[in-house]
Amino acid sequence: MNPDHPAEDEASSTDPPWPLDPQPAQGDDVFVFSLFIAGMSPRSRRAVDNMTKLCDRYLAGRFELQIVDIYQQPELAQEEQLVAAPTLIKKLPLPLRRFIGDLSDTDRVLVRLGIRRRR
Repeated sequence: MNPDHPAEDEASSTDPPWPLDPQPAQGDDVFVFSLFIAGMSPRSRRAVDNMTKLCDRYLAGRFELQIVDIYQQPELAQEEQLVAAPTLIKKLPLPLRRFIGDLSDTDRVLVRLGIRRRR
C-alpha cells in the first residue's frame, strides 16, 4: 500500500466509470460500508471524518459503517485484496463499489454510491 499514491477518490479499475443503476438509492435502502484505514494517518483520519459526515448527512439511520484498521486486522484487508488505504467498500445495496482515498470529493462519492444523480 502506497499512502503517497495520488489515487484519492478513485474507484478500483474493475468498476465502470458510471453507476450501473442510474436511479438514486431509494429512501428505505440500507447502506453497508467497510472503511479500511492505515492507523490514524492524516489521510485515514480525513477518510473517517468525511465518511462519517457523509453518512450522517445523507443516510441518517440507513447505514452501517465498519471501520477496519489494517494494522490491527490485516487478515480482513487480505480477504478483501486491498491495494491501498484508505479504501471504502460499499457492500449493500448492490452493486459493490470500492473507493480509494480520503473521500473528500463528496459529490463524486455520492454519485458513485448511487445516492445522488450525476449533475
